[in-house]
Amino acid sequence: MNPLTERQIRASFCNASKREVSQASVPDMDAIDWERLDYLGWRDAKREHAAYVVAQVGDEPVGIMLRAGTSSKQSRKVMCAWCQDVVVMDDVSMHVARRAGAAGRRGNTIGTLICTDFSCSQNVRRPPVLSEVGSDSAEDRERIVQRRIATLRERAARFAEMVLEQGEPAADTE
Repeated sequence: MNPLTERQIRASFCNASKREVSQASVPDMDAIDWERLDYLGWRDAKREHAAYVVAQVGDEPVGIMLRAGTSSKQSRKVMCAWCQDVVVMDDVSMHVARRAGAAGRRGNTIGTLICTDFSCSQNVRRPPVLSEVGSDSAEDRERIVQRRIATLRERAARFAEMVLEQGEPAADTE
């Protein structure tokens, strides 16, 4: 992911009011390893159910304010829709985003299951187990990791694009 400043992160939010953006917590920018990050995600330390994601859509960062649900530890195990890691048993939560613009002001939302601690970038970089690769080839293992990274980036960008969509309800034809 391209490194961002706090100002760029705040300016990237597409589904939050100016007040919500100004009140949002921002992670410690010096602690972020941008080269090993496919999207930036964090929970708000001040608000229990507030979370944020910044994904790259093309070359542009798109920030999304999320409402984080309870973790899957309190119910059944589910798979993260973004990293789809079946080996690492990380906690997964439902995250819901208000759509951008008029659609969001009308109450339209979209949700997905994401690792509760936003560890997807770590999960896709873990060395594949032999059953995932089918061989002991280092090249095959690296290809799998690179494919996982690309797929994670695509899924995060696709979610951001869906938040940005301004789809209007179909007109009544009667």
